[in-house]
Amino acid sequence: MSEESTAGSSPSSSIEDGFEEKTAREWAMILHFSMFAGYLVPIAGFIAPIIIWQIKKDELPSLDEHGRLVTNWLISSVIYVVVGFFLIFLIIGIPMLAALGICNIVFPLIGGLKANQGEVWRYPLTIQFFS
Repeated sequence: MSEESTAGSSPSSSIEDGFEEKTAREWAMILHFSMFAGYLVPIAGFIAPIIIWQIKKDELPSLDEHGRLVTNWLISSVIYVVVGFFLIFLIIGIPMLAALGICNIVFPLIGGLKANQGEVWRYPLTIQFFS
């Protein structure tokens, strides 16, 4: 006499959970990578991540944290660009803007790859506006 264990969740429930987690990971990666849209269409790199975050955050709760991280970085980046522009006259703004340009490429790549692995990667140098 063999008795099946009912202590765990049903197989279909675990499949659905796995599918939802995979979907959340993919959308988190897309959210990070959407910052690159600004290289094709001006301002799209700022608007696309925010729109994705706002549309999907209720459907996929884990996406909310990624959206806040990306938005904090976008706002911080704008502040750094403005400060760097004014510091150009003191020469230090030139390397600052160059470093910021590199960060604007590297940070979304790392964030997107980590998000696809199910990790939340906090962008360094980010000012926390949304916590």
